[in-house]
Amino acid sequence: MAMSSSLAAVERARAPDTGASKAAELGERLFGTRRHSLDLSSPLSAEDMMAQAMDDASPAKWHLAHVTWFFETFVLTPYLTGYQRFDDEFNYLFNSYYEALGPRQPRPSRGLLTRPSSARVFEYRAHVDDALRRLMSKTSVVSDDLMRLIETGVNHEQQHQELLLTDILALFGASPIHPCYRIARTRAAEHGNEHLGWIDYAGGVHRIGHSGDGYAWDNESPRHDVLLRPFRLADRLVTSAEWLEFIADEGYRTPSLWLADGWATVQREAWIAPLYWRECDGQWREMTLHGLLPIALDAPVCHVSYFEADAFARWAGHRLPTEFEWEVAASQCGATDERPLPVDYRPSPATASSGGAPQQMFGAVWQWTSSAYQAYPGYRPPAGAIGEYNGKFMVSQQVLRGSSCATPPGHSRATYRNFFYPHQRWQFCGLRLASDDL
Repeated sequence: MAMSSSLAAVERARAPDTGASKAAELGERLFGTRRHSLDLSSPLSAEDMMAQAMDDASPAKWHLAHVTWFFETFVLTPYLTGYQRFDDEFNYLFNSYYEALGPRQPRPSRGLLTRPSSARVFEYRAHVDDALRRLMSKTSVVSDDLMRLIETGVNHEQQHQELLLTDILALFGASPIHPCYRIARTRAAEHGNEHLGWIDYAGGVHRIGHSGDGYAWDNESPRHDVLLRPFRLADRLVTSAEWLEFIADEGYRTPSLWLADGWATVQREAWIAPLYWRECDGQWREMTLHGLLPIALDAPVCHVSYFEADAFARWAGHRLPTEFEWEVAASQCGATDERPLPVDYRPSPATASSGGAPQQMFGAVWQWTSSAYQAYPGYRPPAGAIGEYNGKFMVSQQVLRGSSCATPPGHSRATYRNFFYPHQRWQFCGLRLASDDL
């Protein structure tokens, strides 16, 4: 029997407005992410925010402006009627690499942008945030396409939150006075897993890639089958203590351990240890976001390049996992980022027992794999300028999996594909060993 019109109206009022509730939830994530970027910049002086440590890094001020430019360009300009851009010159100053959107400040010269001031950048952020609030208040226009773009902007800003931290570490690491970004949270006494265990995985056909549930970058799709041989994966990450053994055994002086490009890099750059290690009075110390600290021997080694990771694996008699082996292991154990809050920007040791599952899959260091960064079968980049985000970089780089101690909580999943050039090591990168089960 049909409902009366009044009863139907009541039922409609009681029924959840799924579109509006999703928009409200997305709005909370959006503005929470925007506030977190400001929290990360709060310990920095105006001078800190302007400086650029090296060509690969960017000033903190630039990161804060660039993620704001992203929302202005891809969300507000096309979707908010009557939106007025904050400053037309900002498209040149804060575009990163989108060729379709015109010329831009060269990356190595971002540190020359003394203008606009940091205060002006904060005004820019406030201007864009106000416009985003107006847009989000119009629930009737928050279409699926718009929600996807906003979600992309949130994840993009989270990526730059990690980059902001790594670039500040690069800047402070180059200072002779070893500044402290934030005081380290006191850690309880830790007893790491000194024994390196192995976990066996069956070969066969495995499904790889994002299933379509929740957010993912375009490079995590399409989902497809891969054929794997049986393999073994270490139950924890390689530690600093084990890296010291590699150094003591003249790992950095033995060319047979290195790929040709890696050995050339070692010779040219005079590498003798991970990037932020300093030998002081016969003792190794490490530059961190908490200042110059003694090496944590049972913690994962950090800030090593792919070349170094590959050489260590060869020295240890093993190899690096492929990105598909890593994803199979992470998916089967259901690992998640379980770092306690507030976040400590140091990778923690593994626990004394792995319980038969791999530890430290997330939230410690990004893990180099032996896989070249390339498209999955059937991959198509998104249409328009935003399609430049991932697709055009699929050459000459290596895939890293997991997440690091500098990755924002919630910004990790088993299918996530990070990528860097094999010589780069200013990111929070380490390694896990793999072996063939023959």
